Amino acid sequence: MMKVKAIGIANKTSTGKFLDVYFPNIESNNFAISSQMPEITNHLQEIVEVDWCESELQEDVSSPIDAYLKLHLLSNRFVLPNTINLNGLFGVLPNIAWTNKGPIDIGEINESLHKAKVNKNDLYIKSVDKFPCMTDYVVPKNVRIADASRVRLGAYLSEGTTVMHEGFVNFNAGTLGKAMIEGRISAGVVVGNNSDLGGGSSTMGTLSGGNEVKISIGENCLLGANAGIGISLGNNCIVEAGLYVTSGTKVHIMDAQNKASKVVKAKDISGESNLLFMRDSVSGKVIAKENQRKSSLNKELHKND
Repeated sequence: MMKVKAIGIANKTSTGKFLDVYFPNIESNNFAISSQMPEITNHLQEIVEVDWCESELQEDVSSPIDAYLKLHLLSNRFVLPNTINLNGLFGVLPNIAWTNKGPIDIGEINESLHKAKVNKNDLYIKSVDKFPCMTDYVVPKNVRIADASRVRLGAYLSEGTTVMHEGFVNFNAGTLGKAMIEGRISAGVVVGNNSDLGGGSSTMGTLSGGNEVKISIGENCLLGANAGIGISLGNNCIVEAGLYVTSGTKVHIMDAQNKASKVVKAKDISGESNLLFMRDSVSGKVIAKENQRKSSLNKELHKND
């Protein structure tokens, strides 16, 4: 049975409200990270300790401490997306101004900004959100992230992943192998090894219309530029550039003679492998036929040493 022990440093407001928690020490049966804990002299910081049994990973999130530990577990690659309970996450995370001087309570940011403007003018607000960017807390080995602000804490990035400037990875989502990400990986979505999300492409996650349906992209897939999916793709699939396939999209299945054999809703072929999705440029019909092209990533590009 897996157990998790963790020690973190929490930032608080003057009233004792937790803003965030950084966990440099996490230990379990099969993983561990460790850093020397400093002596805390700042009265707005606090050392927190967590000792969980495996069942507690499946309990609803009840505090910011719970939330940040679970997000750290994901971004440190200690647990896979969709394997721990994140229900209640949004309810316990406060909306925060994320700055170059750390998190600031949203109720105090205007005063802090005013003081900075009339003094050194040295306060920079990076975002106002419930989630910080992942790299403020965790930098996974052997990944490249062109714009760190577009990867939230709680993202799971496997070795060999490259996230380009327009790529975005939400929490509880990510890559299960080497991947090129120039599109959006929404919450709950996982992308398999050797797959490529083209520029401007989109995946429908559990927070963006996918509801409880967990969408995945298999291995050796290509989601073309500005394409999108509301269904899962098996292995070796391609969705042509600009085509958005939702679960209700009528798809004309083509046989070996390139003739339509039947018409189905896309959800009925969700997760099937070796499919090429494209739109007939004359009729506008969405068709799916056997994919005979093998997608491959540039090995040198994704070493990321």
